[in-house]
Formats: sequence, C-alpha cells, structure tokens
Amino acid sequence: MRPFTYTRPADPAAAVLAGTVAGAAFLGGGTTLVDLMKLNVMAPTSLVDVSRLSGAAAVEDTPEGLRIAAAARNSDVAAHPLVRQRCPVLSEALLSGASPQIRNMATVGGNLLQRTRCAYFRDVAEPACNKRAPDSGCAARGGWSRMHAILGVSDQCIAAHPSDMNVALAALDAGVYTRGPKGERSIAISEFHTEPGEHPEVESVLEPGELIVGVTLPPTPFAARSAYVKVRDRAAFAFALASAAAALELTGGQIRQARVAIGGASTKPWRCRDVENALVGHAPSRALFRQAAALAVKDARTTPDNAFKIPLVQRTIARALERAAEAA
Repeated sequence: MRPFTYTRPADPAAAVLAGTVAGAAFLGGGTTLVDLMKLNVMAPTSLVDVSRLSGAAAVEDTPEGLRIAAAARNSDVAAHPLVRQRCPVLSEALLSGASPQIRNMATVGGNLLQRTRCAYFRDVAEPACNKRAPDSGCAARGGWSRMHAILGVSDQCIAAHPSDMNVALAALDAGVYTRGPKGERSIAISEFHTEPGEHPEVESVLEPGELIVGVTLPPTPFAARSAYVKVRDRAAFAFALASAAAALELTGGQIRQARVAIGGASTKPWRCRDVENALVGHAPSRALFRQAAALAVKDARTTPDNAFKIPLVQRTIARALERAAEAA
C-alpha cells in the first residue's frame, strides 16, 4: 500500500471540496477500496472519509419514496422494516452479499461503486487489463473467464459487475442523488453505471469530486411484490454466477407492470426490458416466465468458459419471477 493522506470532513460541502483534489478518493466502509489499495490496484493519494457525515446513516420515508443515505450500512438497510415491507427484493439482495461482518461495514454509496472481481483486474502482475491500465489489452478474453460477463461486453473488457444491491436497485427504478462541484443532481440507476465500450476504465457517470448523497426508491406499485435469486458456487461469501431481481404488479390476474434485472453475467446491472415487455398483459405462469426469460440472452457474447451462463441466466430469471408472483 502506498502512502496517502486522510481527512474527515465535517459536512458534504467540505467533502466535495476535498474530493476535487487530484488523486482523492471517498472512503465509506472501505470494503472494496481498502482491499484494492492493499493489492496496489488502486492508489489514491488522499482518502476523504465520508462515513460519519452528520445524519448520513438514515432510512427515511419521504413523499418521493424511501430515501436511503449513502453512508447507511448494508446490514441496517436490509433489516429496516420499511425496506423489508415495501422493497423485499432489496433486503434479499443485500442479505445475499458477502458476510454479516462485511455487510456491517459496507455502505450503500460504496456498493454503488463496487469494482469487478475479475482476477486479472486484481492482479497487478498481469499487465493486460484495460480497466486497470487503459489500452493494455484484456487477459480475460483469452484466459480464465468462467466468472465473466456475457451481456454488455466489448472487445476491450468482459469483466462482470459484482454487486447484488445494484441489481435490486435497477429493478426498483431507483434514483441516485449526488452533490459535486457543479451542484446537486439526480441520476436514474439505469444511467448511473456505464458499459465498457472503448473505455472500461470509466464505470459510472460520476464526475471528479462528485459525492453520492443517497438513493431514493420511488413508491411504485410493483416494488412490494418482488424477489431476488442468486446462483453461486457456495451458499455464502461468494459472488454471483448469475442473479436476478424481479418485481411484478398484478391486476385482475394479469401482469400490468414488470421489472427484471440481472447481475453476475453482465458488465453493469442489466435491465431486461424485452423480458418485461413480454410479460405485460399475460397471466403469470411458469411457461410464460421461461419463454420471456429467453429474451434476456438473445444478444449474449460468450467464451468457452462462460457459455453455461446462457441457460443459467434464463433459469435464474424464471425462478425470480416465480417467487415474485408468489409473494403476498
């Protein structure tokens, strides 16, 4: 780990100012950032601790929906009665991640910026990683790629986005609120993360010094009937091979609205709009869910190591839809 300075600003304005310094990074729970600093994958020259900003750990009920502060801990959000009641998919997604110890430290803001678990990205001895070192190549494309993405990939990068929380947020039409040198803004979760394209080193639309303030979950009619399914190699402390968040609004025995998002197999939290459109106007059934789920992977690009994710993603989506339809 390389030397760095440490500051703990008293308010968001001071944090934004400190974050505009070249080489600065915001520190929440540190479960991703500190880990990557130890590996020398990330080497900020200044850490700006935003984990103790006044009033930053609240879950609030507002006219716009549930407002979750960026510094709220994952375990606290997962256990909050309003989250469990109104957005069970988010609670389930958070509880499926990592371990209780890590969930007690990890923050919502930090989870939004969680970095990939690609082994080549995390190994500085491997020179070919466009995400870590732009224009250096992508070792995963010709290497071990079982954990990698099949959707949203490019010739420059096939690293999968690892978060569970962000998949649930995508299915809930969440908004991300930020404060930066240019003021405050709201960013739809579907627009927050970026696909790798020609610049895999750019992972979000955040600008330098822009601080995540919170997340809002709007009061949608489908959020309460929602579920999260995660498929992984072991039942705990493992990242998804495929995951799916599903939410349904049922009226008169038919699906009026649907939201489906997947993780573990995509380069960002991935909304499956073709799947959603195929569900609307039909009565929920296993056959319908399986038929619609096939649309999620029609544009998949695989490697020999991860081609198994095509049927896995379909089954994971279908199971999440079944669980959502069964919810009270």
